[in-house]
Amino acid sequence: MTTFQFILFILSVAVFVAFFRQLFSGAFPKRGVDFEAARDDEQIGGISQMDKSFSTPAPKLSRVEQLRQMAHNALERKDFIEADKALSSALILEKENLELMLQYGFVLIELKRFADAKELYKEIIGLDSENDMAHGSLANVLHYLEEDELALEHHRKAIKLDSQYAPHYFNYANTLYDLSEREMALLNYKKAIELDPSLEEAERMIKELSA
Repeated sequence: MTTFQFILFILSVAVFVAFFRQLFSGAFPKRGVDFEAARDDEQIGGISQMDKSFSTPAPKLSRVEQLRQMAHNALERKDFIEADKALSSALILEKENLELMLQYGFVLIELKRFADAKELYKEIIGLDSENDMAHGSLANVLHYLEEDELALEHHRKAIKLDSQYAPHYFNYANTLYDLSEREMALLNYKKAIELDPSLEEAERMIKELSA
């Protein structure tokens, strides 16, 4: 063996020793131990996040909740046609959801679809006869439709179910005023303002009827 070959042999032995020492030392990155989720739905932050912060994914909304959110956004814009589309679609999926039905009734009134609103509120009362908001809203719709005797009946029912809700008295007073029942209207405007002093229109009507 020449001197050159001997030097190469020594170098090769040194390289192999260094390699196997590193291999068995455990001092190298191990796949699968960098992140251990504390819960099943925990995940590493998005690829654009420099710090790779951990986050919990937002819960996925159901289709009804998505439609409810669309309706809410439309109502904030006073876009009652879009709200109508969203709520009517939601009610196909949950046809006896009272909260959705009440909200839809409000939209129908804003769209002046009083006959549709009447049927909807009657349906709500069929599902929940003690729903004072449905009785009060039906009374307003019936007054628009000039079914005033029934309107007065439902106004009184709403007040009986929740005697501390000022708008029930205010709406009742409005119907009475339109029917020239001025004395009874005045009493109910006063009751409304007693329960809620912020009702400026009630205060204005009291001044008018007291003059």
